[in-house]
Amino acid sequence: MSAAKSGHPGSPDHGFETLAIHAGQEPDPLTGAVVPPIYQVSTYKQDGVGGLRGGYEYSRSANPTRTALEECVAALEAGTRGLAFASGLAAEDCLLRTVCAPGDHVVIPNDAYGGTFRLFAKVLDRWGLAWTPAPSGDADAVRAAIRPGQTKVIWCETPSNPLLGVADIAQLADIAMESGALLVVDNTFASPYLQQPLTLGADVVVHSTTKYMGGHSDVVGGALVAADAELGDRLAYHQNAMGAVAGPFDAWLTLRGIRTLGVRMDRHCANAERIVELLRSHSSVAEVLYPGLPGHPGHDVAVKQMKAFGGMVSFRVTGGEQRAVDVCNNAKLFTLGESLGGVESLIEHPGRMTHASAAGSPLEVPADLVRLSVGIESAEDLVADLEQALR
Repeated sequence: MSAAKSGHPGSPDHGFETLAIHAGQEPDPLTGAVVPPIYQVSTYKQDGVGGLRGGYEYSRSANPTRTALEECVAALEAGTRGLAFASGLAAEDCLLRTVCAPGDHVVIPNDAYGGTFRLFAKVLDRWGLAWTPAPSGDADAVRAAIRPGQTKVIWCETPSNPLLGVADIAQLADIAMESGALLVVDNTFASPYLQQPLTLGADVVVHSTTKYMGGHSDVVGGALVAADAELGDRLAYHQNAMGAVAGPFDAWLTLRGIRTLGVRMDRHCANAERIVELLRSHSSVAEVLYPGLPGHPGHDVAVKQMKAFGGMVSFRVTGGEQRAVDVCNNAKLFTLGESLGGVESLIEHPGRMTHASAAGSPLEVPADLVRLSVGIESAEDLVADLEQALR
């Protein structure tokens, strides 16, 4: 995306990297500070009863630092309204309880993130929300899972966590429109730098901003971006009513991370390609899951809708579950830990860690699977560490 030369800083006419630095982040009008201040405040002086300055009355409802983040995220995703939450799951919960009611139905991916599955299976199921898993990359399977008149949401992760499945967002948007449902896309793995689902027809984008958006493993947060202003208003009402908002310091940290999102993603992607080269030729690796590989079933779709293929790599080892666990334990530079998207490289065993909640369900992941979040360290060092971990 090339940067335009017209328009104020943060204008939609500007390129991604310009928006990441300027959207919602005008210099402070009082001091000229180029970084938005941390408004660590709970309440605001009113100029007479109901006389609000800038619309701020109480920081659950709105806070200037959070507003800056919300405007920035909306600009990066080409949406009309952005909302920042205390976590990605808080964002998901607010969305689902806004657009669904007891008795409604949702189609979810058969390889969804374990926390998303837990939210449906252990929390919203008791609330009366029905759900059906289906492979998001199979349009016929998604259509078959829809319950006419009852399905309110088609939920999609692309690439998915941890199997790196790819779904055709534009195709799913057509299916959602035909069925009268909303298409929700979890864009956490790709980030808006690599993929913008709203421009492909999605209705809402979900992020765990903890991951690539924050990018430094020092903040937990989530976000929603709506394509439609009316839906954005409904989501904002529920965000305030339910209260799981991002605090001002967390919002500030996330904004700090977003400013370098483009350059970080370039390095994440380049390093991931180096790791994939190693894994493809290693005798201990049975299968590499990465949408950048021509043999990946979603490769052609990924080429069409993504700028590059991301920094997440999963692979299956020869020797079964214990061998996969050993590889995770043997790594030294790759840190054994959950989460992803930080500047440091992480390794994990999804079956026992991030996706343990899906054990015994249709979403259970292979026991011999290892997931990597490839960081921005020197690629040679990462390759050497993974080589010794596989020995």
